[in-house]
Amino acid sequence: MRSEDIAYTLNTHPAFQMVRLQNARWVLPLLYKVFKEDNRFLVEERALIQLVAETLSSHTEGTENLEEANITFGENEEARSRKYILNWVQKRILQDFTDAEGAVQYQLSANTERVFQWLTGLQNRQHVGTESRFKLLFNSLRDIVEHTEDDVRKRLQMLKDKRAEIDKEIKAIELGIAPDSYSNAQVQERLELFTRLCYELIGDFREVEDNFKQIHRSIVEHHTRTEQHKGAIVGYAFEAYDTLRNSSQGKSFYAFWDFLISRAGQEEWKELTSQLLELVQERDITADEAFIHDVKSMLLQQGRTVYDANDKMAEKLSRIISEKEIARHRRLRRQISAIKEMAFDLMDRPDVPCGITIEEGVEIKMIMDRKLQMAPKKAPATVLQPIAAAEQIADPERLSRALSTPFIDKKILWSKVEHALHKQKVASLREILEMNPPEHGLAEVVGYFRFLREFPNKVSVVSTATELIPINSDQTKFVEVPYLLFNS
Repeated sequence: MRSEDIAYTLNTHPAFQMVRLQNARWVLPLLYKVFKEDNRFLVEERALIQLVAETLSSHTEGTENLEEANITFGENEEARSRKYILNWVQKRILQDFTDAEGAVQYQLSANTERVFQWLTGLQNRQHVGTESRFKLLFNSLRDIVEHTEDDVRKRLQMLKDKRAEIDKEIKAIELGIAPDSYSNAQVQERLELFTRLCYELIGDFREVEDNFKQIHRSIVEHHTRTEQHKGAIVGYAFEAYDTLRNSSQGKSFYAFWDFLISRAGQEEWKELTSQLLELVQERDITADEAFIHDVKSMLLQQGRTVYDANDKMAEKLSRIISEKEIARHRRLRRQISAIKEMAFDLMDRPDVPCGITIEEGVEIKMIMDRKLQMAPKKAPATVLQPIAAAEQIADPERLSRALSTPFIDKKILWSKVEHALHKQKVASLREILEMNPPEHGLAEVVGYFRFLREFPNKVSVVSTATELIPINSDQTKFVEVPYLLFNS
């Protein structure tokens, strides 16, 4: 970065414009409390208006700068709240979008996430973890060197050295020598690093989502140009999507997401977090246990927004393919309506100053005019009705099993979902069935997929991922189903 770049960033970047706002001294603390302290990623419009109104009611005179949001003197708290929220969206402090039910929801923008990370880093820390960060740097350096070595002999020697260190540690434990373990200070240091990296990772999801939204905006921009035809726009969209997916950021995100939703990754994460929470409680170490327990759910919820951005892109492509004809018909209807309005306005006037006088005759051809047909109409074809077959049951046993299907109560299934979401904010179908094993086998598993239509804002299928669901108590029979994700 050059000095000119720093000056340009200070003048144009939305993060610095956000900090320079006159109302920043109360707006940023309010948004941090609503989204960060309460661990909420999405807030409905009505709830956010109420929270802002409660904050405004406690302000003293002179706290607010009304000119920033075009607020007139004398407006009540609700009207001012709506104008403030609209102003925050325009200044890219918040992002608004509409869910499947048509309700408007808000989330922090990527720029606001960066501002909060920067403000958090400005706080004085009583303990600066240099050892853990140095080991992280050292292990990263070792990982880069080991996994980029093309010489087979050197790579083999590295693996042998690593195996020798493991064998040495195993031998020492077998001889009764106690292994080296982290002290409470070292655990505390690494916990702080782990928490900070998790928050940074959650904030990075917004930047990936913004990249997908930039593709959507580019598609709309190309679509508005008259010289662009549909084939070129669709080609550009797929090319841009492939470019983003094959970029360094795209490869990193999809590799992380595939690991996070994989069965092995989820089980290993669950086991490691459980062991970590037990260690923290045994050693009486100060830690944010609720955050450690819910961090996987937070990552799943944030990653889901990126996939939603992909769905929006696919929806935009389908609209582009059919929008051209729809727009043409819409313009035609608009023109016809305008002609009708003009006719109604001139209907009562005795002499209308319009029309064209033509001396020669004009041949009028009606496109929809029915021509005279001299040929006789064809007789309707005879319809052959099939003969009713003899009623008999070829396999009575299979028919009996089909008719004895157990009744699946949807209310009971949804109560199991709510019970699981009461413990964690996001849960997969397998996690729900682990808490409440299926009693009716495959029929009960299929019953959970009905909620996709009844609760589209709380239930979704994650891309093309699948998971194995046990359908009996001994867990000897499994069924592979799409990855179903529930959120509160």
